[in-house]
Amino acid sequence: MLDSKPSLTYPTTRQGDHVDDYHGEKVADPYRWLEDPNSEETKAWIQAQNEITFAYLQQIPAREKLKQRLTKLWDFAKYSTPYKQGNRYFYYKNDGLQNQSVLYVLDDLEDQPEVLLDPNTLSEDGTVALSGVSISEDGNLMAYGISTSGSDWQEWKVRDVNTKQDLDDHLKWVKFSGASWTHDHKGFFYSRYNEPNENTKLEDSNYYQKLFYHRLGTPQSEDLLIYERSDQKEWGFGGSVTEDGKYLIISVWQGTDPKNLVFYKDLTLSDAPVIELISEFEAEYNFLDYQETKFWFQTDLNAPKGKVISLDIESGERTEIIPEIEETLQGINVLNHQFVAFYLKDAHTQIKILNLDGSFVREVELPGIGSAGGFRGKRQDTETFYAYTSFTTPTTIYRYDMVTGESRLYRQPEVDFNPENYETQQIFYQSKDGTQIPMFITHKKGLSLEGNNPTILYGYGGFSASLTPNFSISRIAWLEMGGVYAIPNLRGGGEYGEEWHQAGTKHNKQNVFDDFIAAAEWLIENQYTCSQKLAISGGSNGGLLVGACMTQRPDLFGAALPAVGVMDMLRFHKFTIGWAWCSDYGSPDNAEDFQAIYAYSPLHNLKPETAYPATLITTADHDDRVVPAHSFKFAAALQAAHLGDNPVLIRIETKAGHGAGKPTAKIIEELADGFAFLVRVFEMNSMF
Repeated sequence: MLDSKPSLTYPTTRQGDHVDDYHGEKVADPYRWLEDPNSEETKAWIQAQNEITFAYLQQIPAREKLKQRLTKLWDFAKYSTPYKQGNRYFYYKNDGLQNQSVLYVLDDLEDQPEVLLDPNTLSEDGTVALSGVSISEDGNLMAYGISTSGSDWQEWKVRDVNTKQDLDDHLKWVKFSGASWTHDHKGFFYSRYNEPNENTKLEDSNYYQKLFYHRLGTPQSEDLLIYERSDQKEWGFGGSVTEDGKYLIISVWQGTDPKNLVFYKDLTLSDAPVIELISEFEAEYNFLDYQETKFWFQTDLNAPKGKVISLDIESGERTEIIPEIEETLQGINVLNHQFVAFYLKDAHTQIKILNLDGSFVREVELPGIGSAGGFRGKRQDTETFYAYTSFTTPTTIYRYDMVTGESRLYRQPEVDFNPENYETQQIFYQSKDGTQIPMFITHKKGLSLEGNNPTILYGYGGFSASLTPNFSISRIAWLEMGGVYAIPNLRGGGEYGEEWHQAGTKHNKQNVFDDFIAAAEWLIENQYTCSQKLAISGGSNGGLLVGACMTQRPDLFGAALPAVGVMDMLRFHKFTIGWAWCSDYGSPDNAEDFQAIYAYSPLHNLKPETAYPATLITTADHDDRVVPAHSFKFAAALQAAHLGDNPVLIRIETKAGHGAGKPTAKIIEELADGFAFLVRVFEMNSMF
């Protein structure tokens, strides 16, 4: 921990007298005023907090060295998997330190690639990002979405792939939507909200999404409304055209619950109605493709680990094609008239090729225990690409022959580190209720288990998201410093299917925190680290995880790094898309849910005169996913409650959002600051 030094003097944060009544329980909210990011008082508070935080960070000698090392590690060419549309290939590449990756196009894989769109030219500081791309069937037109300063709001434009010039089309107020072209190349389907209040668009709730068709060359005001539900303000719509162009498949979502509805519209018939095929939120249905009258779906209906069925749109008959197995089905693609099935086995990827009748063909041999993605293409394609990564393997691209099963190396990055110096193991530990939880632990080979290694324990545990092996430049920097990096697969995630997810939601949410705390205790008991050298880290729902665990067990951790966290669990549903999270958290408006939520809400479980771990909270002023007020209020309350010399700081990024599209320069600066904070707190200066 820190040497005995004078305590930091934090800005004085005014405490108001606001009190809310939740089902008969009075709850004070003294920092309610911090919810207004545009008030002069809030702006002054942000400036005062940042001044203290950056003054603290700037006096850490290791900070600049960390930034230099991260920059050097980051400086290598990064490629995405190529995919084909029409007679062209498309892929992304980042030369190394570019703030945004560049989209390239080429007619043949051996040709010299051409820049189709370079987002770095859209702003001087790299804060405008490419957030969505849809290529027309013939490969000649591209609809693309851009986001500014990390906001979820998108503007969509159209570019001619041949001339590399934009057309006049310009769509606004798009959010949580892609674009899907009709096969006549005359337009595309997309979803949008009504125009918001310009002054409060980063805070106001988002309801009543509508599905439109935009015809090229016409103003947005003339877009054709395809579907809306004025009686269902929470419903959202994703429109996707089938591979042959015949049907529009409409997936209807409500919040973050994976359960969805499926409607469809026959695009070959003029004025065809929208047909409600699956009209109850009974399970998740992911449309794959179809044959004659039979639609293929990946679903978890009566199969929490996933299966594939066919549904006859005329008779309603359902037939199982790929049954549920022990591994968790993550996704399905259709190539070479076969299914490519992505499975998770104890949180790492397995890929199986199956015939359209479900019979097994082969398993794709991967380079090791890691994660794989890709296998995009059309039903008739015999060649595709996939990416493989692990904790010590940078994302590597392979060409795959669907006929022979042969993988050939296509792109292998060169990173300034030796993977042979590190090792990853997967262990299983017991949570509070006896559940076995897997955890990946990565560190230098030959690590001394004497209970004194600086360790980062990272987690998420929610919304059915799976934490699988992946390569992280920042993690390599931490490992080089002698650090240990541990990632448990907590309940609430999707690693073991929908039952595992549900075991960490709503009234079961405490299981997630118990799993994380048990992971920390296992690392300490097995001599990897000690409380004084253990940091917990997580973002968004993972920020909630960190906030809940540091308030429940402040004695267990030496440092806490909650990023863009959901900290005020009584008001999360009042802002932007926060209402959608009630499917995972429950609703504070429900009396029973309120009691469960209130019991762990980080903001409401801080105790006065308590010594909390050294804490660096991070958020951003343009975060319209988890509004920064969560972090503002938590920081103010934590500083007021905290006892002792451990620093409690908040770092507020400007012109940035929840994380997506953040420029490389800002990412490196934020990581360097987080590591410098740990170097100071854990007294790791001997490593520099």
